[in-house]
Amino acid sequence: MVVLAASIISKSGKALVSRQFVDMSRIRIEGYLAAFPKLVGIGKQHTYIETENVRYVYQPIESLYLLLVTNKQSNILEDLETLRLLSKLVPEYSYSLDEEGIGRTAFELIFAFDEVISLGHKENVTVTQVKQYCEMESHEERLHKLVLQNKINETKDVMKRKASEIDKSKIERNRGDKGGFMSLQSMGSGRIDTGFGSDSGISNTGGSGFGSGSGFGLTPEVDTFSTKSKGRPAASATAPPKGLGMQLGKTQKTNQFLESLKAEGEVIVEDVRPSVGQAKPAAAPLTDPVTLTVEEKINVTLKRDGGVSNFVVQGTLSLQILNQEDAFIQVQIETSGNPAILFKAHPNMNKELFANENILGLKDPNRPFPTGQGGDGVSLLRWRMQSTDESILPLTINCWPSVSGGETYVNIEYETPAQIDLQNVVISVPLPALREAPNVQQIDGEWRYDSRNSVLEWSVLLIDNSNRSGALEFVVPAADPSAFFPISAQFTSSRTFSDVKVVNVLPLKGGATPKHAQRTLLATETYQVV
Repeated sequence: MVVLAASIISKSGKALVSRQFVDMSRIRIEGYLAAFPKLVGIGKQHTYIETENVRYVYQPIESLYLLLVTNKQSNILEDLETLRLLSKLVPEYSYSLDEEGIGRTAFELIFAFDEVISLGHKENVTVTQVKQYCEMESHEERLHKLVLQNKINETKDVMKRKASEIDKSKIERNRGDKGGFMSLQSMGSGRIDTGFGSDSGISNTGGSGFGSGSGFGLTPEVDTFSTKSKGRPAASATAPPKGLGMQLGKTQKTNQFLESLKAEGEVIVEDVRPSVGQAKPAAAPLTDPVTLTVEEKINVTLKRDGGVSNFVVQGTLSLQILNQEDAFIQVQIETSGNPAILFKAHPNMNKELFANENILGLKDPNRPFPTGQGGDGVSLLRWRMQSTDESILPLTINCWPSVSGGETYVNIEYETPAQIDLQNVVISVPLPALREAPNVQQIDGEWRYDSRNSVLEWSVLLIDNSNRSGALEFVVPAADPSAFFPISAQFTSSRTFSDVKVVNVLPLKGGATPKHAQRTLLATETYQVV
């Protein structure tokens, strides 16, 4: 079998997609394609036409023809099999089988044809394999991008730490000014976040409003550097890389690197707010008028012999609006429909509207949502899930310590389900007091020994379909098996249990629908094997 060309042409004879597979002049191929519409008879049931030089094998696809041009010596059965495979591929890439739809996906179809036919001969492939080859999803490429992004984030953290130190020194020099917040505001390092306030007409007193002190909603606060305790270091998103701390004489070099980041299109935020408590990853600055954040915290306690002692997921949906004119909205969402997940809307939400239509809106539609909040904005919805089903856990860890002679051999495995990818996974294994680092004999990922805390940290930057399971094996001097527990884990993911998605943002005052963005994050709060 030798396929000279494959093409999708209209019934008027216009070639929408055409791919040549043998060394033949373009004019000759175009001549074959131009002659085909004249040879096709109306009402005929044949799927091939033979001429003096070539054979046309074709199949109608709505108002188009899928055509193979072969030599007359080719096997007609193989030609028909190739045609059937191509006819299955065309709808996979083009959702509308007309001239416009085919034209939009012309390159994707040509690449797919190349995977099926090579040098005129059919390859032994399936539709699934062709799609996989064309997507060319590379685990190494994703890993490289994650490493590069982590380096950029670490450099931004160094910049933020230095900016925080500079602002702090300015505050110390201007401490004589008792204006407090106003002086800081003039320097651009202070910000006041209010609830609905007087503009929206919702009272900040009481325990049910967004501005209440109940913790469910938004509390007005003044965030300035002067609220930090003396001697307390500024918190950063992640620890800076080794050797990139605060060092004299490197300011110019760091600034040059930041300028190069700006030249590459990176958004550099120079107004730094110090965080209190546990450090959180620095969120990207808001660019969309409306931003909705879905965040879930997972608390899991596993038994070392199997089973679940505790499995709780708590989630929130938060809203941030930049401009007052976009504050008169309602948010329509959809969920996974899992009955184990219990949702609770904010007291100011119209609960009947949410229960019937999954739309989150204020009880009084004439009042706007607050705008310009810091942090995660206003909490609209909370939910909770509790389970003992081990099969839905995002990560399972098994540990087998065994003593042999004067040594303890420890084997640890992790497994993840196919429907979730994990990022920045760190599994921490406590060790007995050692004089030197453990002897790691086999590992999928990287490891680090914290001698001060006597902990072995096993890190995997990305867990996806290429590494759903992994193993770690190390040897230490003889020790009690219970010394290697509790094992703890940390990770993040863009897939949540509730699968809450924002379907639409509905304007209440007419006009265009404001552009919105959704952020989704699943993170561990506690995750242990005891």
